[in-house]
Amino acid sequence: MAKQELLDKLYAQVANDEDARTCTDISEEACREVPGNFFRIITANALTKIGDLLINPKTVLAWLVTAVGAPAWLAGFLVPIRESGSLIPQLMIGALVRRHPVRKGFWVLGSALQGLAVLGMALAVWWLEGMQAGMAIIALLILFSISRGFCSVAMKDVQGKCIPKSRRGRLTGLSATLSGAITFALSLIIFQGEGDPTRAFYTALLTGAGMAWLLAAWVFFTVDEAPGASEGGHNAFRQALTSLGLLKTDRPFRRFVMTRALLMSSSLASPFLVLLAQDQSSLPLLLGSFVLASSLASTVSATVWGYMADTSSRNVMIRGGGLAAFVCMLAGGFALWGPTVSWLHWLFPVAYFVLAIAHAGIRIGRKTYLVDMAGGTKRTDYTSVSNTVIGVLLLAVGGLSAVVSTFGNDWALLVLGVMGAVGVLSAMLLEEV
Repeated sequence: MAKQELLDKLYAQVANDEDARTCTDISEEACREVPGNFFRIITANALTKIGDLLINPKTVLAWLVTAVGAPAWLAGFLVPIRESGSLIPQLMIGALVRRHPVRKGFWVLGSALQGLAVLGMALAVWWLEGMQAGMAIIALLILFSISRGFCSVAMKDVQGKCIPKSRRGRLTGLSATLSGAITFALSLIIFQGEGDPTRAFYTALLTGAGMAWLLAAWVFFTVDEAPGASEGGHNAFRQALTSLGLLKTDRPFRRFVMTRALLMSSSLASPFLVLLAQDQSSLPLLLGSFVLASSLASTVSATVWGYMADTSSRNVMIRGGGLAAFVCMLAGGFALWGPTVSWLHWLFPVAYFVLAIAHAGIRIGRKTYLVDMAGGTKRTDYTSVSNTVIGVLLLAVGGLSAVVSTFGNDWALLVLGVMGAVGVLSAMLLEEV
């Protein structure tokens, strides 16, 4: 009882209203469990985000591939596999998940498999080297990404059933802020040396990240989820095709997917800032600076974005997208036409920091918008369809960005900046939810 009273008080402070259990779009039974579920989901989210930051394919894994002696060109596959591998299968995953009234088990399964995949990477780094180590990392990253798809589909549905509409943005924001603060502190300790990281260092880093996902699976298993609506045929492929028809029949949803596709430029732009810095300098300390920039951005911005998303997730996408487009065009333009000075490589971690703030806003805004715009089984359909479409487009746009980058990483940033600006215009046409 004392534990429940403490959770109620803490939730009342976070919710910032007189009756923190007032619910308008979830059941009375679920409403009673909101305080406990709120902090369980935050804890699980924070643990997975810590793992994400520790093995970020845009920074750490890209550095790791060359550190184990694998060809540098393998690093080019990391971000597309990490993103598309988790998104493309979600149309099939959604058709499977929607047939079950209680769906937290899919998130638990996905988190556990991600943890095991990362632990497998740690073993590969410790026992293998060269091309063998690189290919093992790629194979395990594919398993990691597919497992992530289960978490993505299940999380939005569980969150929609367990957390009131006006509190979902701050849940996402608080978990990102908490994980960012922890990762920032860890980064100050882990990356304080100026020498090249050892094999034992990378093994320990991956082991810690893997354990974070396993612990998150255990925490999420304790979420009190009431059974919800379930429907769908026995043929998952047929159901997937039916869900895909939403793009034709549901105009607001189609506009959202188009906006999200254009705003994904903020994610694709990040590696080009890292590559520009590497072109200027090969200092190992730069790796730590990018990890610090990423974690610090989550710490200082995610909660603010989350509270703003509870007021208008559409405006959060507009502001985050506008900031991302500005940073891409400014950094690309400076690299292309700016002066050549010795300290130029340190400009890019700063730009990465601002871009990470913008990307956090885009992610929180579009996640909150998607959960709020649909209810029941439609929420699962919206999630799986949009993620599958975005996964395919990521491969296509990622390939286009790679082609443009042959003219220079600065040109790739400029093109992605223009793409983001068009995304902002598209977000302005979305309806408020």
